[in-house]
Amino acid sequence: MRKMGLIGGMSWISTRSYYERINMQVRKRVSEMCSAPLAIESLNFCELSNLETAEQWENASSVLQDAAKRLEDSGATAIIIAANSMHKVYDDVAGAVSIPILHIADCVGEKMKVDGIKKASLLGTRRVMTESFYRQRLIGHGISLIPPHMDRVDGIDRVIYSELMLGKASRDSERLLKTFITNIGKEDVDAIVLGCTELEMIVNSDANILPIYNGARIHADAAVDWILSEA
Repeated sequence: MRKMGLIGGMSWISTRSYYERINMQVRKRVSEMCSAPLAIESLNFCELSNLETAEQWENASSVLQDAAKRLEDSGATAIIIAANSMHKVYDDVAGAVSIPILHIADCVGEKMKVDGIKKASLLGTRRVMTESFYRQRLIGHGISLIPPHMDRVDGIDRVIYSELMLGKASRDSERLLKTFITNIGKEDVDAIVLGCTELEMIVNSDANILPIYNGARIHADAAVDWILSEA
């Protein structure tokens, strides 16, 4: 198996989900006694959780670039960033190393294209839902995205940062997301993309009125494909 590098800690809840999914899939596909060869750079989210200015984002980019270099030096043959929002600095990080970095939105877009999905709604943090760095990647795979509804943007962003990233999942938040998803189901869309790992704490990806593309799960599975493929 090939060694995979993982940049995590943004939040650690998300990193835990990636670690579990990758190892469970390796166990399923290889042997019950097997686990994935991983190198993990778990960053301090306090330094990366409230990025607003260009200077702050430049610093965050440097932090992730340094983490990627350390992973490459450790023998990782590829890297994943275990945070949707931090793909905003993907190009900088990918340019800092000579090994591939698997982009989460490319993994999601490729799967949706294979499944024949044409139009979707993207749910995640405010940044993921409203900025272009994630949306344009999906569009590049032929996926049309409906415009973000600001009531959903505000509500979901609040839930993610005030609850989910702290490991909390309230019934009120579950009901809020269920309402949003029910309303999205009345629109002209084929599927929903979960563009935040922590949303799986309050959204059942396997039981909804529309197909749910869980980005972190798809990303982790792509990492397993890499780990198990021949060099």
